[in-house]
Amino acid sequence: MGYIMDLRKVIGTQPIIMVGACVLVIDSRSRILLQLRQDNHCWGLAGGAMEPGETLEQVARRELFEETGLMANGLDLLNIYSGEEFYYKYPHGDEVYNVITAYVCRDYHGEIIVDEHEVAELKFYELDELPANLNPPERPIIEDFLSKLNIVNKA
Repeated sequence: MGYIMDLRKVIGTQPIIMVGACVLVIDSRSRILLQLRQDNHCWGLAGGAMEPGETLEQVARRELFEETGLMANGLDLLNIYSGEEFYYKYPHGDEVYNVITAYVCRDYHGEIIVDEHEVAELKFYELDELPANLNPPERPIIEDFLSKLNIVNKA
């Protein structure tokens, strides 16, 4: 996240519009891969901010590999999310209005490797048994995905 870090050196913690992508990895048993984030200890999706010159699909592929060790063979666009619901204040004070492009990946390869700088744990969850502490900016994305599958989350 070099671009955002460089920008933060100039503007501090004030709100910015942050464009990025995330990936809902679904395994052959129809479970979703979630990561326990190091910064807020919430479960979320692999993803992150766009660097200059990248496409959104490149962001999704890069972040998926960096955070999980997995490589997407295919990505399907789920939706693009923005607005008040995607405002987030990080534990260290940075404020963002996220614009998130979400992709679904059912075809991937590689071995799961945890990026210990950003991720405490990676785990596949049944779609109807998700943890209660979902990462706030990603909860609406996961809920949208579940609603499209007609699955009610108990969390």
